Amino acid sequence: MARTDKIVGYSPTGKLADVTPDLAASGVETAFRMLEGRWKMVIIFHLFDRQVLRFSELERAIPGVSQKMLIQQLRDLERDGIVERQIYAQVPPKVEYRLTDWGQAMCPALDSLLEWAAQKPASPADPAPAA
Repeated sequence: MARTDKIVGYSPTGKLADVTPDLAASGVETAFRMLEGRWKMVIIFHLFDRQVLRFSELERAIPGVSQKMLIQQLRDLERDGIVERQIYAQVPPKVEYRLTDWGQAMCPALDSLLEWAAQKPASPADPAPAA
């Protein structure tokens, strides 16, 4: 049985003995595919912080992203069920974005990933910390 920790909750069949390295790798690949893209994680972290953001607020919060790319990344996140979009019928149009409950459920996993990254031992190739 392949697992990453003593307690593993990932098992489509509910049986830990059924989790193979291929199954685990496939699950991780699927998750990373949903989150790949230069701006998706930035968008997600802004939505974690502010809960609901209008398109223009996201655009201002992420100055390096083009409008076209922001729209594309938001549509991908919406298609994958991570973000939901609310359109208000008014002039000018008002569009708000928020994480779905499923998107919010990713928070502990991302916190764990950040904690793991912060524990990286320094290496000679790492840049010196800013003074």
